[in-house]
Amino acid sequence: MITANSPVIFNRKNYSDEILLSLYKELIKPRMIEEKMRILLRQGKISKWFSGIGQEASSVGAAMALEKDEYILPMHRNLGTFTVRGIPLEKLFAQFQGKKSGFTKGRDRSFHFGTQEYKIIGMISHLGPQLGVADGIALGHLLKKEKKVTLVYSGDGGASEGDFHESINVAAVWNLPVIFAIENNGWGLSTPSNEQFRCKQFIDKAIGYGMEAVQIDGNNVLEVYDTVKNLAESIRKNPRPILLECVTFRMRGHEEASGTKYVDPKLFEEWGKKDPISKYQEFLLRENILSEKIISEYKSEIQHEIDKGIEIAFSEKNIIPDTEEEVRDLYAVSPVQDENKIEKLKSKSEKRLIDSISDGLRLAMRKHSNLVLMGQDIAEYGGVFKITDGFVNEFGKERVRNTPLCESAILGAGLGLSINGMKAMVEMQFADFVSEGMTQICNNLAKAHWRWRQNASVVVRMPTGAGVAAGPFHSQSNESWFFHIPGLKIVYPAFPLDAKGLLLAAFEDNNPVMFFEHKALYRSVTQNVPDDYFTIPIGKAKVLKEGNDCTILTYGMGVHWALEIIEKNKLENVELIDLRSLAPLDTETIFASVKKTGKAIILHEDTLTGGIGGEISALITEHCFNYLDAPVMREGSLDTPVPFVETLEKNFLPKERFEKKLMELLKY
Repeated sequence: MITANSPVIFNRKNYSDEILLSLYKELIKPRMIEEKMRILLRQGKISKWFSGIGQEASSVGAAMALEKDEYILPMHRNLGTFTVRGIPLEKLFAQFQGKKSGFTKGRDRSFHFGTQEYKIIGMISHLGPQLGVADGIALGHLLKKEKKVTLVYSGDGGASEGDFHESINVAAVWNLPVIFAIENNGWGLSTPSNEQFRCKQFIDKAIGYGMEAVQIDGNNVLEVYDTVKNLAESIRKNPRPILLECVTFRMRGHEEASGTKYVDPKLFEEWGKKDPISKYQEFLLRENILSEKIISEYKSEIQHEIDKGIEIAFSEKNIIPDTEEEVRDLYAVSPVQDENKIEKLKSKSEKRLIDSISDGLRLAMRKHSNLVLMGQDIAEYGGVFKITDGFVNEFGKERVRNTPLCESAILGAGLGLSINGMKAMVEMQFADFVSEGMTQICNNLAKAHWRWRQNASVVVRMPTGAGVAAGPFHSQSNESWFFHIPGLKIVYPAFPLDAKGLLLAAFEDNNPVMFFEHKALYRSVTQNVPDDYFTIPIGKAKVLKEGNDCTILTYGMGVHWALEIIEKNKLENVELIDLRSLAPLDTETIFASVKKTGKAIILHEDTLTGGIGGEISALITEHCFNYLDAPVMREGSLDTPVPFVETLEKNFLPKERFEKKLMELLKY
């Protein structure tokens, strides 16, 4: 077990002087940048800084060991990853300063960005989720038969998160070519390792996952370089994950403002003797590989590069907000869909909703050879609803993948696949289970394009809804959870035709799409649907019935309730709109209808409070107030969890209350 008192032993093996010197030059560069950043921080010229002083070797050694086109997913303290990959310093400093020329246009800070040009995928503040993203990138390499390795970092603190356990388990089960580099620096902010985990060393954690593990001195740049280089060569030949523990120490606070008072001063003294730069410099000088002259030349060259980069970045004007650009960058550009083409399709057959979804999935898999389906029990078993029954026979287990019960890691893998030029579908066995993956959806998938222009071609299928006596954990309507999250698209079809067309459009979209499918409609509604490939534009509502007395706005099961009530009460002059897409919302169709009828009522199965109906009602009031002849009404389910017993469930659902409220509205 490596400790502060373990000697730093350098073994050059057969590496040339050129390699040893290049390691040294790359090692001092992030240290010199950090020293400059600390000065600027004290001067109030930068707002925040996460220091990696004392940990440079694990970043520099690993980045130097990998091929330039292999992805690295770094953390706060891996500045050496960015400098080794050759990112121009003025670009990096512009990112730190929130300038327009930075990687995120001022929308995010420090290393919270990705760049396809340099094959670096930055972190988000939640730390753990990028481990699942690494799984997806590696899976993409595996499926494309590319002999590539993905390296992802975590600190010992971040590795306490569930994403760590989920991600290394998936990587082990799927034999993914990932190096999980854990920088064990002894602290999670101010919490010491003995309050983070009980095992004596981090490599012990790999045993339970059936993974190989290697522990190295994270302060020995030559050992890091040699180990990662050999591991990568081995993994390229024999794909598999490996846990790499880099034992090191953080010589500064979690971030500069937090200080280091919680650390025993003796630890700084002990680890200071193992400083990765001074120890390596001593070795090179002793071996007559390095000289004071070369040191001076390197530092002069790097200092000039730093000064020039700062001058360029700091001279750039501060960002002037452009609201149109901010909104426009939310979504990645996607192909335009044309619903009118459906009429030209001749071959049609009667399909249930479940058949249309299955048919759409099959056609998408045939068209997009880079599409991967992932979900619990979706392979040979065909999924709990049998939507993917028979898919393994046609597309194989590589593209139709059973997953462990780890929604977060799989959603992260979906983003990783998209980063690696592929498409993904992730099936939530029940929409209720999506709560296990909220960070990946709301903070990774939804924000990727707006933050650093990375598309997220991921469709999340959500079997949803009540009416099947499944109780509070298999019946929730949770579309409103995502309605508030910018960057997501939300689709909720009510008919087989729409289900197929919208699903195929979702797979052509370059943005994350939450695709809701009502379980009670799977086998209860049929329609004549084209057998061939067709799409329906996301974001377009459909007027199912025209009228002048009142506008009913609904989606999913609500459409069928409304149709039944209209027929029962012979409401000939009521206008019914099936929203179909909830984000983007077709306000043009909504407003046009309400201005014509003067009355509006919104119906949804979701609970009333906080449901989508409240937002639609507010929009109508704001934009159509002068046309209204009555208050905008809405109805939803009771503000309780979904009950199990059939009579209680019927009482919970809004159908009867909606009918009563609709009749009251028509009397105005």
